[in-house]
Amino acid sequence: MTKKRTKIVLIDDHKLFREGVKRILDFESSFEVVAEGDDGNIASQLVRKHRPDVVLMDINMPKLNGVQATADLVRKYPNTNVIILSIHDDESYVTHALKTGAQGYLLKEMDSDALIEAIKVVREGGSYLHPRITHNLVQEYRRLARENAATVAENAVEYHKPLHLLTRRECEVLQLLADGKSNRGVAERLYISEKTVKNHVSNILQKMNVNDRTQAVVSAIRKGWVEMDS
Repeated sequence: MTKKRTKIVLIDDHKLFREGVKRILDFESSFEVVAEGDDGNIASQLVRKHRPDVVLMDINMPKLNGVQATADLVRKYPNTNVIILSIHDDESYVTHALKTGAQGYLLKEMDSDALIEAIKVVREGGSYLHPRITHNLVQEYRRLARENAATVAENAVEYHKPLHLLTRRECEVLQLLADGKSNRGVAERLYISEKTVKNHVSNILQKMNVNDRTQAVVSAIRKGWVEMDS
C-alpha cells in the first residue's frame, strides 16, 4: 500500500527563496508541494482549495503577515499545521507565533535536513523549533533561574544522567540537543553520522514518551537530566 504523501502549501513573498525551498522538498518522495503564494492574504484561499497537511509560512510579508495569516488559518482550519519561516530568533517573535497557533518555527538559515525533519514532526502532530531557538529558550530558562536563585534553591533539581532510561550515548545526544545543537552539530561533536544521530534522537523520544526534541529538552531540564551551566 502506497503511503499517503504530505501535502504542503508554501507561502513566501521572496520568489528565489520559495523556489529554493520547493527544490529541496521535491527531492523528498513523501512530500508534495500542492500550491504556492506570495502573501498571507492568499493562504486561506489555498488551504481551502488544497487542504494541505502543512503550511510553510513566511513571517514577514506585505499586506497580511505570517502571524496574522496563521491566526486566521488556525481559526478556520484547525487541522492544518503551520510552520513559521523567519529570520528572527528573538524570543518575542517565537512566543507570539506559537501563541497564535503555529506548530513550528524555523530560521531561514536552516539546512535541508532541519526543514524535512520539521515537516515530518509537525505532520505527525508534534512541534518543532529551530535548534538555535531551543538554545535561546534554554538560555532564557537559565537567566530566569539566576534571577530567582533563592526560590530555585528551595526546589533545586540535582543534575544526574538518566542512565536508568537512556544509554550513555543517548545521554550525550540529549545534552547536545539542550545545548542547541542540530543533528549535524551533534554528529560533528560526537564524530558519528547524521543518520546515527537521527536514530539516537528517535530512541530518546520513544523512551521519554515525547513527540519531539523540544519536549525532550524541556522535560530533561525539569528532571535535571541535562547540565545547566552558564
